[in-house]
Amino acid sequence: MTEPKQPSDPTPADATPADSTPADVTPAGPGPEQAGGGKKRGWGRLVALGVILAVLVPLGYLWATSLVPGEYNPAEMGYADYGGVPATPGHDHGTAGMAGMAGMNSMSVADLTGPKTGIPNVNVTLTARKQKFQLASGETVDGYTVNGTSPGPTIRARVGDLIQVTFVNESVKDGATLHWHGIDVPNAEDGVAGVTQDAVPVGGKHVYRFKAEQAGTYWYHSHQVSSDEVKGGLFGSIVIAPTAPGDVVAAIHTYDGKRTINGRTGTSQADVPPGTTARVRVINTDNAILRVGLVGTSYKVVAVDGRDVHGPAPVTDAYALPAGGRVDLEAVVPAGGMRLVAGTPALSLAIGPPGSNPPSANLPTDTVDLLTYGTPAPIGFDPGKANRNFQYRIGRRPGFLDGVPGLWWTINGHKFPDVPMFMVAEGDVVRMTISNTSGQAHPMHLHGHHAVVLSRNGVRATGSPWWTDTLEVGNKETYEIAFVADNPGLWMDHCHNLPHASQGLMTHLMYEGITTPYRVGGSTNNKPE
Repeated sequence: MTEPKQPSDPTPADATPADSTPADVTPAGPGPEQAGGGKKRGWGRLVALGVILAVLVPLGYLWATSLVPGEYNPAEMGYADYGGVPATPGHDHGTAGMAGMAGMNSMSVADLTGPKTGIPNVNVTLTARKQKFQLASGETVDGYTVNGTSPGPTIRARVGDLIQVTFVNESVKDGATLHWHGIDVPNAEDGVAGVTQDAVPVGGKHVYRFKAEQAGTYWYHSHQVSSDEVKGGLFGSIVIAPTAPGDVVAAIHTYDGKRTINGRTGTSQADVPPGTTARVRVINTDNAILRVGLVGTSYKVVAVDGRDVHGPAPVTDAYALPAGGRVDLEAVVPAGGMRLVAGTPALSLAIGPPGSNPPSANLPTDTVDLLTYGTPAPIGFDPGKANRNFQYRIGRRPGFLDGVPGLWWTINGHKFPDVPMFMVAEGDVVRMTISNTSGQAHPMHLHGHHAVVLSRNGVRATGSPWWTDTLEVGNKETYEIAFVADNPGLWMDHCHNLPHASQGLMTHLMYEGITTPYRVGGSTNNKPE
């Protein structure tokens, strides 16, 4: 090891050592430059700490306030929007689901049932399973079935029938329900987990009873973890109308990237004699809009979302069918048949005599515009005398949702669950403006009601009354709709692109005085979206 070099000018013996200070001498402080440098470093650290806190504190606040409770009452979520009407005394939103309010009549959604007595005209049992199964065209899918198939059985009834469905969950581990999409059933029969019932657990069952009040094309599907269960196949069709020659149901669904009509990929056949007036009931069970139409003949759009179109005229244009929506197409079957095309000719349903091979072609680029299609007719109420006027503004912004960072949907500038609860009273005429600046289209679905479209982007509707329960609102579009609040309850109002709903694009229409005993989350594990 090298010895350290000794200093060449050692300190004299009588000198004061360099590391000691005489008692009468004050040690010199740091020089001006050294002192200034220390102060600058200190201020720099404080500024850095301030910047960090300025970032972390708001982020921490946003994170904490984004958390969704592990269990909550859906009647108390968000904030009350009374549509420009002062709250009725005693009807303050968010007080124990209104159940604790004295001096007023309240009613639970559990009491808003269909007929409890009477022999059903239609009585079926539907059993849900999680399993691997084969599509009608032979491909294997790992998903969900109803009575062993997907789509599940088609339920048929007539207007006035009492329908009873016993739903059994054999093996869907997250629980399941049945929602009757488009049928304005009593609230307790609506099938929304945590809102109108508890999810049916494995080994459990639930009985739905309701009268078939309105003819039309509808569908049923789970409303528990629906973004997964519906996608996986837990759905089926329900038609309220007498069975007639030429009545064809075409449920369109995509399994694992394979788009199907009635569970079949490619082309399939529906045998209908030529000369028959066929009614093709098209149901879009997917999460995105789909262009459909008949090729080989002109056709009429005779019903939308289960409501007849007044004065339909023949067209050859395509029809843009929203996710969750239904359309009935009517045409006389040509001698060589006709073809329903869903998106592209690669997926089609030939309708005609056995063995027929009707022409296959791409759909026209033009689409039927329901704002002007058909002829006017009375709607039964005056939207100009609305009791409630609501804004439903759909947007998107970065932030946290339940503690997860991302780009989230907003309603009137608020992220879920701090969204408006649209409050109404029975008998109200309701007017709602739905606008969308989120960058994506949204098929908006209101449970328990049908609304009439008044205008789009400021242009007034001039055709047949356009009644709908699932309305496609494109980006940068604005619709005005109106309806009568004639079905008391607590009703979901959400995007039917179901992943969007699970990402916060959902709220409720709530009648004053309504309560619910059900909870989202908690021990029941209710997850309506």
